[in-house]
Amino acid sequence: MGALVTLDLPEGSPMLGLPWIITFGPLGDADEWEPVVCGPYERPHALALAESVVAEEQLMAVVEPLLPALSPDEIRSEIAAAQIAAQDEDNRVEAADLYGDFEDVIDDELEAAAEADGRTGPLPAPDEAELRAGFARIAKLLTEKGG
Repeated sequence: MGALVTLDLPEGSPMLGLPWIITFGPLGDADEWEPVVCGPYERPHALALAESVVAEEQLMAVVEPLLPALSPDEIRSEIAAAQIAAQDEDNRVEAADLYGDFEDVIDDELEAAAEADGRTGPLPAPDEAELRAGFARIAKLLTEKGG
């Protein structure tokens, strides 16, 4: 079984409605190959696809939003926000070290979420028709962003 990494976003976050990509790569340092990037997908589709692949393979899947920026200034703004968030995360991790291993908490939260959903395995992967419908919604979202 591989590993799935994604953002833990609050309900109603505007990022949930963005297109999402999946980056598949080696789980450990022993394997070296270029990561494979797939998408864009709607978030539930990206998570389900990633889960179904890493459930059977020793891979890492990173599911993250695709930010459709329309100008260099918008990109710079996103980079600045990411840098600030990374510094905040570093500060939180340093504080968390006082109370134990942060990774243990994440694993417990993922297991609790799976139990709450009544699942024992990965989400079922969406079929081709579901993915194509998602692509159409993403295309509409992306073309309306500039309007």
